[in-house]
Amino acid sequence: MTFQLASQFNAPDQVAFHRTELNMILGLYGRMVAAGEWRDYGMSHLREVAIFSVFRRTAEHPLYKIEKRPKLRLKQGQYAVIGMDGQILKRGNDLRQVLRVLERKLIRAVE
Repeated sequence: MTFQLASQFNAPDQVAFHRTELNMILGLYGRMVAAGEWRDYGMSHLREVAIFSVFRRTAEHPLYKIEKRPKLRLKQGQYAVIGMDGQILKRGNDLRQVLRVLERKLIRAVE
């Protein structure tokens, strides 16, 4: 019994998205699904980073990754949107501002 309790306290910390962060991300995800752009998502919560990956099809590489790295909040910003090719599209400390780079994809010219 003591061994189980000791191992729980030594468990590594994980970075995760907060409920308000997930509400913003899933709101954008819902709009993109309704527009027919995205179809699936995946989440990873690791020791130093939390990742929300967006897919057009389930078997593909992610179109975009939304990352949260709290260690970078005082330097480059803890949130980042990364494209399929690994290029950082937007980085900052305000998640709403960072997600705007993806919301531009919803705006289409009307003829």
